[in-house]
Amino acid sequence: MNFKSPDTQVRPVGRFAPSPTGPLHFGSLVAALGSWLMARWRGGAWKVRIEDLDPPREVPGAAERQLATLRAFGLEPDGEVWRQSRRHEAYSEALARLLAAGDAFECHCSRADLASAGGIHRRCLRGPVPGRRPAVRLRVTEGRLGFNDGLQGRFEQDLAREVGDVVLRRADGYWAYQLAVVVDDAAQGVTEVVRGADLLDSTPRQILLQRKLGLPTPAYLHLPLVLDERGRKLGKSLGALAVDADEPWPALRAAWTFLGQDPAALPRSGDPAKALERALPWFQPARLPSSSRPVSRIDAAKTRKGQEPGHEPLA
Repeated sequence: MNFKSPDTQVRPVGRFAPSPTGPLHFGSLVAALGSWLMARWRGGAWKVRIEDLDPPREVPGAAERQLATLRAFGLEPDGEVWRQSRRHEAYSEALARLLAAGDAFECHCSRADLASAGGIHRRCLRGPVPGRRPAVRLRVTEGRLGFNDGLQGRFEQDLAREVGDVVLRRADGYWAYQLAVVVDDAAQGVTEVVRGADLLDSTPRQILLQRKLGLPTPAYLHLPLVLDERGRKLGKSLGALAVDADEPWPALRAAWTFLGQDPAALPRSGDPAKALERALPWFQPARLPSSSRPVSRIDAAKTRKGQEPGHEPLA
């Protein structure tokens, strides 16, 4: 493992940024705990940001429930919880800078227009359409862009060939994730991004955006994913069970163990926040697994029924 914040003289700042599309499930807990441990282990701050930029997909009350669940598991954020729905002005300013520099452009292409190119936008295939608002895209002319991930190692991507011009604002007017996450990570002073490996291939385009906007690039570490029995990412779209905030210990200990840590270092009862603080000196980043692994539906259900899943820690 090779992971450190870009400036070792600056206090580390990590973050967890869920979307309010449902309750936190076990995979979410693993990502939250992993980011908390990496930041707090070195005396850093841990921030939480609600990524509520897609109202059609949001579930009423989900954000409040997510925050309550984090606190029930002892994961208390430092400072104010940010909500992206209140950050439109910041995104507008960033987009205006990109447009003024010629790094972004309006695009009238639909998904159907891009289907023959695998959904990758390399040039506009359609002119303005009366009554249709254009999307705005980042102009991608760069070839390969890579970075050293703290857990997954070197990762490179040919942005022009594999990604194409990146959407910054959708045709329906909603802000795209890639722009918002880059603007907010910089605004919150985030020095390290610890998140799931499903976002590994989003990182090069985020680094490109950081460079275009003159923003700092944090260190990145992508944790292995929690998979279901069929090898699919455990998530809300697959009906993953919510973790039980009323009985946090089984899921908390399961997440600690999933992250490769010694089960004996974390208590089985008591106040989760105090227990995590006591366990911090025993946290070993070198034990973090790099490969995703399955958790059976039976084991996932046990995290809600006062039982611990029966698996050994990963070295």
